[in-house]
Amino acid sequence: MPSLILYNGKIHTQDLKIPGATALAIRDRRILAVGTDADIRNLAGPNTRQIDLGGSLVLPGLSDSHFHYYDWALSRRWLNLTHAASLLDLREQVAHTASKIPPGQWILGRGWNETHWPVPQAPTRADLDGVAPAHPIILWRSDMHLAVVNSQALRKAAITGDTAAPREGVIDHDTSGQPTGVLRELAINLVSDILPAPSEDETIQAMRDGFATLHRLGLSGVHDYRIMGGADGPPAFRAWQRLQAASELAMRVWMNLPGERIDEAVSLGLRTGLGDPYLRIGHLKFFADGSQGARTAWMLEQYEDADYGLPLIPPSELAEAVRRADSAGLSVAIHAIGDRANREVLNIFERLAQSERLSVTAPPAAPHRIEHGQMIQTGDVDRLARLGIVASVQPIHVTDDIHMVDASVGPRARLAYRFRDMLDAGVRLALGSDCPVADPNPLWGIHAAVTRQRRDRTPPGGWYPEQRLTVAEAVWGYTMGAAFVSGREAELGSLTSGKLADIIVLDRDIYTIPPMEIAQAQVAMTIFDGQIVYGD
Repeated sequence: MPSLILYNGKIHTQDLKIPGATALAIRDRRILAVGTDADIRNLAGPNTRQIDLGGSLVLPGLSDSHFHYYDWALSRRWLNLTHAASLLDLREQVAHTASKIPPGQWILGRGWNETHWPVPQAPTRADLDGVAPAHPIILWRSDMHLAVVNSQALRKAAITGDTAAPREGVIDHDTSGQPTGVLRELAINLVSDILPAPSEDETIQAMRDGFATLHRLGLSGVHDYRIMGGADGPPAFRAWQRLQAASELAMRVWMNLPGERIDEAVSLGLRTGLGDPYLRIGHLKFFADGSQGARTAWMLEQYEDADYGLPLIPPSELAEAVRRADSAGLSVAIHAIGDRANREVLNIFERLAQSERLSVTAPPAAPHRIEHGQMIQTGDVDRLARLGIVASVQPIHVTDDIHMVDASVGPRARLAYRFRDMLDAGVRLALGSDCPVADPNPLWGIHAAVTRQRRDRTPPGGWYPEQRLTVAEAVWGYTMGAAFVSGREAELGSLTSGKLADIIVLDRDIYTIPPMEIAQAQVAMTIFDGQIVYGD
């Protein structure tokens, strides 16, 4: 008999065989049955708890298909500059933080975005030196592909005017040849690698603390991504395993591995999909280019205010890595933002599809994917569909990036965030946030996908509104899309008998309210693994 029954609801199952229902039953962490109130309530026993939903909307638990969980969990303790309104505001927040800690202690911050400021000018080491000269400082831009440091941090990292940048990075210099404090891509690691590392217990506690926050947002799963060239892979994987072993992993984690670890992954015989219902090895993550905000995304034409960007891995090296991974049963996820990067990545996948698979074992358990696919030409949208590559996209970036994209590429912005074109061409979409680059609230992501407007209703009519999705399409991207791209559609993504019981209840029907109100919707209840974890 079921342990829990939800009835008198408006259930969007995401299952075409049962598109709508009013009740469902849960037993042993799985969905026992879905149907009418009468049919489901007849299954109840003396110990079955029954909850009247009062007509509320019910959806499968949502999964974020692109989430830097380790970085988000730890950086929640840093200086949060997401709402810094200007360079002056940023400097005042840094000065306030410096006044509260001893000289010599690091100030870590993230989230600033100069494109939202009245004067869109990125900070430099001089700006930071002027307010906190006695503290080493590193502040990541919102996209995490650029950071600014002060003179103390440059000295600690032994960065001078003569320091050579890593192959996949850039150290900005002033007219006298000295570092400005602005570091791009892997040049950031020259400083981040010398930061004091959190202990394993601190890491576990920070990651554990994040579960309740995500449950309040309706999230029951994340595809956890690595930062390029960072050292976060091993500590994150250790922490996830310890949480799982202690039965404290209240999230379904698709643990993606850093592409730099391909040799170890292949030699150990790891395969995509290894794991249990809570923690699985996911894709190998590679970076084809950088970010549009940092002007390191690789473009076919020059930026309005910079050159072409750059590849972070030479295409020939990336092609060999993809071939090796595929033949070893490891799916790949490739970060590609610029239209040149997306074209080169699709060239690689096209050659792979035309070649004879070298492995004698089964192919990878999940489809290959492109992360972001931000700027893409029409012919390449069609190739993306033809090759069966999933586009893992982040709708909330649309509304966050309007000023930046318009300024960086002008009228070519029509090629950015082409979600409708992708769907119409037959591309499968998996939706996420790229948190902490953007806010993890999936309802904000659905709102952005459906309206192409900021939450303050700008711009009127939406930014390139022809690329809008419907609510149903956006919800699919956070449910079945996320399940499909991880090869888990048989157990996740819909409210179907036998699937894992991850369920949310919303305080309003996002399918029928005015689209602008979707951003105000709240999660009333979250069920994870058959247990109510929020809103009881």
